[in-house]
Amino acid sequence: MNPTAFEIGSFEVRWYGILIACGVILAMLLASYNCKKKDVDFDTILDVFFIAFPAAIIGARMYYVIFEFENYKDNLIDMFNIRKGGLAIHGGLIGAFLAIYIFARIKKMNMLKYLDIAAPSIILAQAVGRWGNFMNGEAHGGEVSYEFISKFPTFIQKGMYIGGTYYHPTFLYESSWNIIVCIILLIILYKKSNNDNGIVIASYMILYSLGRVFIEGLRTDSLMIGNMRVAQLISIAGIIIGASIILIIKKKKIN
Repeated sequence: MNPTAFEIGSFEVRWYGILIACGVILAMLLASYNCKKKDVDFDTILDVFFIAFPAAIIGARMYYVIFEFENYKDNLIDMFNIRKGGLAIHGGLIGAFLAIYIFARIKKMNMLKYLDIAAPSIILAQAVGRWGNFMNGEAHGGEVSYEFISKFPTFIQKGMYIGGTYYHPTFLYESSWNIIVCIILLIILYKKSNNDNGIVIASYMILYSLGRVFIEGLRTDSLMIGNMRVAQLISIAGIIIGASIILIIKKKKIN
């Protein structure tokens, strides 16, 4: 696949950036709709977004560079060049959540209430953004046979034919899982009571992490700590934290 959508003079506009932008737009439209239905101030969501999105980009890059520092130690300036790739979603989520936490503390707002509204939007943006990996020919899994890949649409087959070999379209697995999670989170959001703030974002942590644990095991480009995949470790932690949040919320409700 050609990662460049078009050029403006000598400047290349990449599909990855376009798809991230599309994901953000869809996420904001969904958040706006959910705010109206749940009687939540959308302007506050916008304020949070303009704080969290830059923090997410910085966090995603820092996370990647930390685990791939060997590739940058001889040319440190490349650490800031995200056009060469290297954004890790877990780092982005950590950066965004830290920024939101600080913002909520300063504004003295109920962070969990707004995170619950944002959770379906976050996973929707992730689902769209994964297609940027497809356009870049990255984040794929190990080798597969033509018989296996032939079950997918032709354009997926072509995109996953890299260097004379077919690969698992793990971007598609994760994008599909994220859409399913988005639907589940919307159901939880509309069924939860006002006293259950935090349930949706905790469910996001569990469900997204659950899918990522399995899908990451298929990938060939995982960030590693020794022989362990970092994304799997973080995902397991996410499942534990999310489940703990739900237990705490339910326990308070019972008491």
